[in-house]
Amino acid sequence: MSIHPIDFRYGSQEMKDVFEENQKLDYLLKVEVALVEALADFGKIPREAANGIKSKATSEFVKLERIKEIEKETRHDIMALVKAITEVTGEAGKYVHLTATSYDIVDTALALQLRDGLDILIEKGKELLNHCLDFAEKHKELVMIGRTHGQHAIPITLGFKFANYSHNIAQSLERLEEDKKYAVGRFAGAVGNYSAQQLYDLGEDLEKKVMEKLGIESVKISTQVVGRENLARIICDIAIFAGSIEQIAKEIRNLQRTEIGELSEPFGKKQVGSSTMAQKKNPVNTENICSNVKIIRSCVYPALENIALEHERDITNSAAERTIIPTTFILMDEVLRRMNRLMTKGLVVFPENMKKNLELTKGTIMSESVITALVKKGMGRQKAHEILRTCSHKALAENIHLKQVLLQNEIVSKHFDSKELDQVMDYQNYIGLSVEKTEKIIKDYKLII
Repeated sequence: MSIHPIDFRYGSQEMKDVFEENQKLDYLLKVEVALVEALADFGKIPREAANGIKSKATSEFVKLERIKEIEKETRHDIMALVKAITEVTGEAGKYVHLTATSYDIVDTALALQLRDGLDILIEKGKELLNHCLDFAEKHKELVMIGRTHGQHAIPITLGFKFANYSHNIAQSLERLEEDKKYAVGRFAGAVGNYSAQQLYDLGEDLEKKVMEKLGIESVKISTQVVGRENLARIICDIAIFAGSIEQIAKEIRNLQRTEIGELSEPFGKKQVGSSTMAQKKNPVNTENICSNVKIIRSCVYPALENIALEHERDITNSAAERTIIPTTFILMDEVLRRMNRLMTKGLVVFPENMKKNLELTKGTIMSESVITALVKKGMGRQKAHEILRTCSHKALAENIHLKQVLLQNEIVSKHFDSKELDQVMDYQNYIGLSVEKTEKIIKDYKLII
């Protein structure tokens, strides 16, 4: 029976497969096989023994159920794995795990897992970047109000908003690509000083050979474990990426508010918003994204706590990592899946509401434009600001357009007639470099997809 929502509700099968028990076993077995092959390459064990172990050290022969049975006795998961491999490999089994300590196997297998998980996130992140860039291109000239502190500020374009999101996504993708260098293995023995390896006159050479076979790098130095700073960096960067997507989701949710109505999630023909309020069209996908990002963010704290292990290591990281690693990756996969699906189905845009909202504050959003124009006419900036402050407040208080108030002002009317004010207060003339910056972002980041 499934209990955790990750089992039945969140995450793609592709990502779940990376963290599924049998797949984790496959990663561990690959490392044990790479070890005996490397030992054979150096002539330290017979080649036939290494081949025999390789042929049997697969999930076809080494069963997860058997490992769990042994673990009940040993109360040690990796020793249970070693015994299970030994059982099916006959005489060759005496070479299984030779020179290794548990976390030579565990951390190296984890590196393979992290690499594969990051590849999936990067692929889906690039898909989202492409959707956001396309959306930015389509709406690069669609003027809407920009907001700061929840208040109307000055005009921007919808494309410019999504160009900003695209930039943040692209930066996170660059970080995740870099983070693959932190998915490193180790083969340095009980406290990281290669004592067992040196008994065979191999030292770091065995470690290098094992990593070469697995296609990953080894950490430069370690204790009994790879420093948990590496894992913390990966989880932190995933959480930052999640936060950037949460920002998009939160913006869609806010702009879908009835009183704003500028954007909306697509809504299916048979979709239900409420069991009682039949009119409701709730932003369920973006709310789900914001909710799951909270859990991803909560995984950062234990990842940071796990850095400071005692002496050459203790086991206080282990139980936490069993939870936070798959949770972070699978929920991030879900966040990306939902946002990609939302963008693919078509984010709904309401230009008429954007225009209505631009007019909502009676032209006062163009105060900065008028201030700048007055300064260009020779007025001091602070004087111009005070005039626009008082005129704007009057326009809002009396529910009349700012232009009307300005034309009644003796000082302003000396500088501008009605036609000139129309030009200065035209929203289309005050979007700055919104279009140009959007086009530059599109050009820059289309290259990395």
